[in-house]
Amino acid sequence: MQPNTGSAAAIYQFLPIIFIFIMFYFFFIRPQSTEQKKRQAMLDGIKKNDEVVTSGGIYGTIVNIKDKTFTLRIDDNVKIEIDKNAVGHVVVKS
Repeated sequence: MQPNTGSAAAIYQFLPIIFIFIMFYFFFIRPQSTEQKKRQAMLDGIKKNDEVVTSGGIYGTIVNIKDKTFTLRIDDNVKIEIDKNAVGHVVVKS
């Protein structure tokens, strides 16, 4: 009896597609999910009196934290309320 060469050929045809999916996962999906985890940890770690920069480039100090927003002091007697996702990064004090 001869082995069924048709099914073996079909497996070899799908190997490049499987390889492309694996490469796509390691180059796109995995780095994006780790970046999201870092960003979420940064947002969860923000506390009162931290200096932040918004995604629009506004520098300010956190004065109040709510569920989905921050109150940001950008100057004397000037406060704005921003969405938590609008924070670009926390300014590191050196």
